[in-house]
Amino acid sequence: MSATGQARQLMPADILARKGGAPIVCLTAYTTPMAAMMDAHVDLVLVGDSVGMVLHGLPSTVGVTMDMMILHGQAVARGLKQALMVIDMPFGSYEESPEQAFRNAARLMRETGAGAVKLEGGQHMAETIAFLVKRGIPVMAHVGLTPQSVNTLGGYKVQGRGADGERLMADAKAVAAAGAFSVVLEKVPQGLADRVTAEVAIPTVGIGASAGCDGQVLVVDDMLGLFTAFKPKFVKRFGTLGEQAEAAIAAYAAEVRARTFPAPEHVFADEVKK
Repeated sequence: MSATGQARQLMPADILARKGGAPIVCLTAYTTPMAAMMDAHVDLVLVGDSVGMVLHGLPSTVGVTMDMMILHGQAVARGLKQALMVIDMPFGSYEESPEQAFRNAARLMRETGAGAVKLEGGQHMAETIAFLVKRGIPVMAHVGLTPQSVNTLGGYKVQGRGADGERLMADAKAVAAAGAFSVVLEKVPQGLADRVTAEVAIPTVGIGASAGCDGQVLVVDDMLGLFTAFKPKFVKRFGTLGEQAEAAIAAYAAEVRARTFPAPEHVFADEVKK
């Protein structure tokens, strides 16, 4: 059953139960209006740290802060009634220790109303994931290309090709064993993504992975054509709103300069007609 038919807001347990079932639909959101538009159509809304690049013009997600995530998380929560809201833990907020991760995850959930957090990393983050889950914080894991680690990965490269596939498989199995309710597979070869999906007991959510994953996620500004600075291979543009918006802005500017806007129907008379 999709989020559309739900009478209550979805929970992490509902997403976990979808393993092997109807595909899980996920998009990012950073604002109230966008969240409200997608609420009836998606199962999971991710307040992604991609907000740093999409809305704040940062070169990567590394510069995103807790305060930024909380601000956008609060905005997204106001637009949701049905979809599960998951919020990214930003770089530097969880890697130091499980205790640090708990403090920051608890703050994110408390101040935004998120139903779960997402963090990046495989085997080396399994202990932290288990620590959080045991203390009541649902965790969505993220393996493969982990954008917060782009500086050590040497760029936004495909992960898990050849012999490296066994490491990625071990990462996915480790986060599942630690108690994550789902795992994002980013920029992973199709065959490997299918193997991971078949061998782990939690739903896989692909982004640049495989149609065989248990679900899919995209950055909403990418799929709408609003963010046009670059287009990853795995993005399909379901709209060209950026081009339409630029054309509308250009038309507005032209009419202002020509003094054809505002027209008589857009201004107010000196006296009200009786």
